[in-house]
Amino acid sequence: MSSVVKVFTLRWNFREANPERVQALQQEIAPLLGCDPEARSTLAKLLVLRGIDSSENARAFLSPSIDQLHSPYLLTGMRAAIDRLDSAIERKEGILIYGDYDVDGTTAVVILKTAIALCGGEADFHVPHRIREGYDLRGDVIERAAAAGIRLVISVDAGTRAFAAAESARRAGIDLIITDHHLPGPDGLPHALSVVNPNQPGCDYPCKSLCGAGIAFKLAQALLEKRLSHRDQKALLLSFMKVAAIATIADCVPLHGENRVIASLGLNALRSAVNPGLKALLEVSRLGGKPLSSGEVAFRIAPRINAAGRMDIARDVIDLFSTKDGVRAKEIADRLDKLNSERQEEERRIVEAIEKRLAEDAALRDAYCMVIDGDGWHRGVIGITATRVVERYGRPALVVSRDGEEAHGSGRSIPAFHLLQALESCPQLFSRFGGHAHAVGFSLPSSQILQLQQSLDAYARSRLTLDDFTPVVNIDAHVPIEAITPRFMEALGKLEPFGTGNPEPVFSATARVAEPPRVLKDKHVQLKLSPVDSDAAGWRKSLKYKAMAWRLAERVEQEKLLAGDTFEVAFTLDHNDHPEFGGIELSLRDFETMKAATRSA
Repeated sequence: MSSVVKVFTLRWNFREANPERVQALQQEIAPLLGCDPEARSTLAKLLVLRGIDSSENARAFLSPSIDQLHSPYLLTGMRAAIDRLDSAIERKEGILIYGDYDVDGTTAVVILKTAIALCGGEADFHVPHRIREGYDLRGDVIERAAAAGIRLVISVDAGTRAFAAAESARRAGIDLIITDHHLPGPDGLPHALSVVNPNQPGCDYPCKSLCGAGIAFKLAQALLEKRLSHRDQKALLLSFMKVAAIATIADCVPLHGENRVIASLGLNALRSAVNPGLKALLEVSRLGGKPLSSGEVAFRIAPRINAAGRMDIARDVIDLFSTKDGVRAKEIADRLDKLNSERQEEERRIVEAIEKRLAEDAALRDAYCMVIDGDGWHRGVIGITATRVVERYGRPALVVSRDGEEAHGSGRSIPAFHLLQALESCPQLFSRFGGHAHAVGFSLPSSQILQLQQSLDAYARSRLTLDDFTPVVNIDAHVPIEAITPRFMEALGKLEPFGTGNPEPVFSATARVAEPPRVLKDKHVQLKLSPVDSDAAGWRKSLKYKAMAWRLAERVEQEKLLAGDTFEVAFTLDHNDHPEFGGIELSLRDFETMKAATRSA
């Protein structure tokens, strides 16, 4: 008997759902699920695994609608904010919207600025320069606004920890409304006319995970209801959801509850974009005139919007969405596309430098929380490079750019490690810091970097084990590969959009390599797979499925994978739209070989 060699690179976690609950849900919502019984069972299991185990919740999840939006007045501080904003519009007062330079912040500015204009007001805006000003409100900007006659400042996606700036506003006689979603610090909230943040103490808003643009959307919703009650509210809200959906997906907030409504309806509405800037952005991203997935927003639209704030001036985004001139919109969109290419090149350069450092420094490579610094690294890119380090090494990582005596950093984490709490364990090292469990930003004296490395590594070692660094792939269900049909794909589409909180389902299957693997660009592998199950119907035995093993070329070579081999694959499902070789495509996350020790000739 031949021996079997099994090779794992990831830890496979086969998720289990209560079979009785799955069966009951399948029967309760059968008309909504449609499809064949096997696909219905899989879909019901996917819902239960996502915590959707009642027919009421399942119906809401599968059929998002505007009616599911919560009243904006459930947000603490909303009424005071709307009363003051309404008064400012009525009296033609000067209004300044103070945003942030990323996708979330810039789109939040667009939403609120447009809503104010629709309601008869006019608002100027300020988006800080990432390098010269940094994140959050600045007192000098507010003081200049006061000197220019501004009497109301509204922050979006910022302000929860801006105590000094709030004091500057008070001294200057400016009413400050803070709208934000970041977590308050131990010192409470800044003094302001109103703070609208679902995460502030005492706020019982049902959806705590709105992004900054989501909060701006709620402010716009309340304002439109108050001043434009005679207009079609559904049409107005759908127009704003197009932009709010981009931010909701890009900011990686959980896509359930109100966030799912915004993302789902917004993506659908993007098919019929009429704003010249939005249309130009879709065209330059090669997405015009087609249904959009959350992945396309995250990896093709969001990076181009982010490139403005990362590489140059974020106000280009507001200008893009504000212009009515199609030619001007195309010019700005092309500029964002060029900036994104420059961002990619800068990212590649820094990642290569980091890889070199890690190859040479075993202590740094073995740290439980990596802190990697370099001279003059572009501060607009270090957050992305931190993500790349986490993806490759499975450990929390902070990437720090030194600029003389001052340094600026950005960090990303793994599920088992709360990164903001880690920074809060050594606050004396920083000039400023903020963020949340998975991502942080900070500044500190360059002289403190070594101490930061030591402090965070010690903190991480007290809370993590080596097992926490082993990447895990969660398998939602095992399916026979021959069961993957167009009808199965249609059923799966009912769960979209996918993202944080509603991850794209990962399946496992046993398959045979039908043709020799084909390496693409030295790092990807194209495969043809066929069923193994001898009980499959005759015609299904001859089926061949296209599969892409992204960044797995080295692994395929190590395993010496050949035509005829049988293996277990973990995969997600895509649909390739290419006119000649499109169709259902498996996207491999990992595979487990089941090869005989000695191959037969």
